[in-house]
Amino acid sequence: MKNTIAQRIYDFLKDFPPFNSLEEGQLMTICEQVKIGYYEVDDYVFEKDEGLHDAFYVVKDGAIGIFRDGNILVDKCDEGDIFGLRALIRQSDYRLSAKAIEESIVYAISSSLLEKYITSNVDASKFIIASFASNNLNPHLKREKGRLYSLEGEFSQDTDHLAYIQTVTHRKSPVICQEDTQIGTAAVTMTEKKVGSIIITKDNRPKGIITDKDLRTKIATGKFSISDKVSQIMSSPVITVSENISIAEAQITMLRNKITHLCITKDGTVESKLVGVLSEHDLVVAQSNNPSFLIKEVKRALTAENLRNVSQKAQDLMHRYLVQHIPVSFVSKIISAINEAITEKVIELSLDEMSVQPPTTFTWLSLGSQGREEQLLLTDQDNALVFADVPAEQFDETKSYFLKLAHLITEKLNVVGFEYCPAEMMANNPKWCLSLSEWKNQFKDWITRPDEDKIMLSTIFFDYNRVYGDVHLVDQMTESIFQSIDRYSIFLNFLAMNAIKNPPPLSFFRQFLVEHSGEHKDLFDIKARAMMPLVDAARVLVLSQNIKDHNNTLKRFEKLSELEPQNKELYNACMDAFKILLRFRTVEGLKHKDSGRFIDLKSLSKSNRLKLKGCFGSIKDIQELIKVRFNLAQMM
Repeated sequence: MKNTIAQRIYDFLKDFPPFNSLEEGQLMTICEQVKIGYYEVDDYVFEKDEGLHDAFYVVKDGAIGIFRDGNILVDKCDEGDIFGLRALIRQSDYRLSAKAIEESIVYAISSSLLEKYITSNVDASKFIIASFASNNLNPHLKREKGRLYSLEGEFSQDTDHLAYIQTVTHRKSPVICQEDTQIGTAAVTMTEKKVGSIIITKDNRPKGIITDKDLRTKIATGKFSISDKVSQIMSSPVITVSENISIAEAQITMLRNKITHLCITKDGTVESKLVGVLSEHDLVVAQSNNPSFLIKEVKRALTAENLRNVSQKAQDLMHRYLVQHIPVSFVSKIISAINEAITEKVIELSLDEMSVQPPTTFTWLSLGSQGREEQLLLTDQDNALVFADVPAEQFDETKSYFLKLAHLITEKLNVVGFEYCPAEMMANNPKWCLSLSEWKNQFKDWITRPDEDKIMLSTIFFDYNRVYGDVHLVDQMTESIFQSIDRYSIFLNFLAMNAIKNPPPLSFFRQFLVEHSGEHKDLFDIKARAMMPLVDAARVLVLSQNIKDHNNTLKRFEKLSELEPQNKELYNACMDAFKILLRFRTVEGLKHKDSGRFIDLKSLSKSNRLKLKGCFGSIKDIQELIKVRFNLAQMM
């Protein structure tokens, strides 16, 4: 007789992680052993210091509050939420209490089932780790055994060369025929399908392959008749590989076996299902869409329209990298290098359009996310220009020249796909096209007479990166900033106050803080509420340590961890969190063809919401460090 109760439990759990990662039979086995508990308001599921239960819990209906010190609510678990897992993994008494704050139905799942079916499943185990981290108030503490954040896409390799890690796209619907098919029929099929090979299969397993070369050398020469069977001329056995083969591995396999086609099978063997075919042409296409090829295309470009095509290829390349789970920090380096090459080419094209050579040396600066080498998506422009000091009588003419040049550059960047900055923070604005002395004076004014607007400008303009021009101008600008900060160190306190103005984006009940009105009502602002607090924290900390030439957020935290080993775990946690947030924003932007800044949380899986929550502990902790280090309690 069918167990209707187990079926109802199954129908509920199958929609929630980690249970949605399990096989049907495994989940049904769990459901058959679930114990159901009913709790009135104020009933305890377990209390602090109580001995460990042999189970963890899932809320079916109602709400369970997690309390510390008797009545301090620290979390609220509702439909589909798991609780009681931490103590089970830690194998110690409960440190918190779980009490019903509404009439609730709770499922209890045995720890033996956790070990047998859940932690042994890769996807389910990832969820458990993310869940564990998101409920951890101090995920960077050494007692928690290192980093607990989801490191999806982050791994260690012996080489940074993309050919070793970039998987290659293959044809997922290979053209096939049976062993008794006539060669003529197979040739007609290849012609109609416009392919250079046909796979001979039996029970959907690859048995042989015929290529255009076989038709030329074996049929056109008269060695075989087109009425013969394909089995008579096919190459067999075929060489098979798995779906995740890299470009380098595929090339080596083809060269070693002196072949031009590989059969892709489910497990990489000839005994498993055929899922695709990879040709030498596919490898050529893959190589033509790699970073080095795109950089060569940039150098050959003659117009902004040519560069726009390269930029679009770079976006497609980035999308593939993210799908393949290549580390987002690595992807960021690649895309930043391509964007920088495009900008440099735009400047060269614009200089060619000018009637005369520049009257003096100059430098083009990228600002903000591009200056930090964190601009993966094609967002709006932020740039500036600095030119060397000239005699007063030459100043107006010199500035006029560079404003005209900046207009040509920003115009071409817009054609490439970088929108104009709505706030006009671009070099074609006279405010941001200045001589070296003007930039020095302006920076000194921001630092010595800070107000809200000047602090905001500092957060943008202090994250600059030289794209083109005289490096010595940039060095002098940088030196002037640190000299001014050294003389007026109180500026760092104002910058620190700015770094904590956006607290961790969770409400008292650990719910996401979303926009309450306007165009983005009910959406989560991942940039302002999650990413910028980490960016701002890294900036003020490196400035306080007098660290130059580190504008990238991840590099800043990495350098800080070297200088402050006592805070290394915290800085590592911040790096992990920033990688996750950067990946989230980029993926959402690609999905919706926008900046990825505003996210509809309802569209995210529970697992992904937990990954986001897991980042917020780092924001809270780095802001606490800043409050203490800069004595902000006295300024608040």
